[in-house]
Amino acid sequence: MNITIAKPPVGGEIRAITSKSAAHRLLICAALADGETELTCTDISKDISATVDCLNALGARITRVDGGFHIVPVSRDRLPEQAVCRCGESGSTLRFLIPVAAALGVDTAFIPEGRLPERPLSPLYETLVSHGVSLSEQGSVPFFVKGTLPAGTYTIAADVSSQFISGLVFSLPLTDGESRIRLTGKFESRSYVDMTVNAVKKFGIDIDFLDNEYIINTDSVYRTAGQVTAEGDWSNAAFWLCAGACAHAPITVTGLDFDSLQGDKAVIDLLARFGARMDIDRDNGRCTVYPSALRGIDIDASNIPDLVPVLATVACAAEGTTNIYNAVRLRIKESDRLMTVRTLLTALGGDVAETADGLRIHGAALVGGACDSFNDHRIAMSAAVASLQCKQPVTVTNASAVEKSYPSFWTDFERLGGVLIKE
Repeated sequence: MNITIAKPPVGGEIRAITSKSAAHRLLICAALADGETELTCTDISKDISATVDCLNALGARITRVDGGFHIVPVSRDRLPEQAVCRCGESGSTLRFLIPVAAALGVDTAFIPEGRLPERPLSPLYETLVSHGVSLSEQGSVPFFVKGTLPAGTYTIAADVSSQFISGLVFSLPLTDGESRIRLTGKFESRSYVDMTVNAVKKFGIDIDFLDNEYIINTDSVYRTAGQVTAEGDWSNAAFWLCAGACAHAPITVTGLDFDSLQGDKAVIDLLARFGARMDIDRDNGRCTVYPSALRGIDIDASNIPDLVPVLATVACAAEGTTNIYNAVRLRIKESDRLMTVRTLLTALGGDVAETADGLRIHGAALVGGACDSFNDHRIAMSAAVASLQCKQPVTVTNASAVEKSYPSFWTDFERLGGVLIKE
């Protein structure tokens, strides 16, 4: 689907959708627990659906109910001998569940789609193989996992992907005996692992962090939390918050948890550094961002990689130069996001250059025109935010890419007063 933005939003109020990061984690914990769980999860995306489908393939029974999911967990006494897990393009689903499948001892064929097979599994790959798990060659489709993951000490680099560490945190409580996850290198995107640790603790897992090691107690067992709720999503709320700084009228986002462990909550501090005016109501989970005179800043993206595309659009509206660095990991996302962000904003009239590990954006008036999402949800949504600065309409090709994480994005765009022509 292609969409032409004939008129950008005029302002208003939007409720934050469910955090897919939280939903992935709670679904996995509930599927491994000792009893049934009710999960409140008001919004479903392709990535969340992929995790549900894969957990069902591994033996859980997860059904959609009004406002969420009912989860009947995997029975360790009636595990399938083999499973086929269709991951779609969800990196979280694949990387979280490869070690989980191995810990359950289920021979599993994972079916990744899009660019996901090209995204690296090292060093998780080598760590699992060194502990006796048999894996297909990286990039294989299907990707086969065979063998049973044992308890033990797992050493892994912490500067590649937090998802690898989270996968081990989910899986090692299923093994017999104490396990340790020993981290090497700079610990990047730690907030995502903190979310994982918080989730497993809600489901009874005894885990500590000491001297750069996660220690999982021998007696840890997943126990149902009964009823749990997936919180609002800061990653997707960031698009509306950033839009508010560039709009012609304020935009308010509700349903936010200001005590959240989500790293992308940092968008509030970053917008403040840009010079955006905001009203924050922590008690009621509301944030209003006003059209503001912005200035360029330097941004270390090592812990907030998913915010880079939309922050780059804000930088176009800022006077001076914005430097985004420590962002080389963006080259292995759903698209090469350093290249696709540059291509997107340049197509609309921006002055953007790629650097060795990031982007350099000189504030410049955007004009409008045609741009491609590269089938990347965050690029499509960033194009929508960029349209608020454009004097002419903006046409986004492959605009349906938003369904990966935010299926109602274009509906919410219209709710804020945007006018769309769909073809």
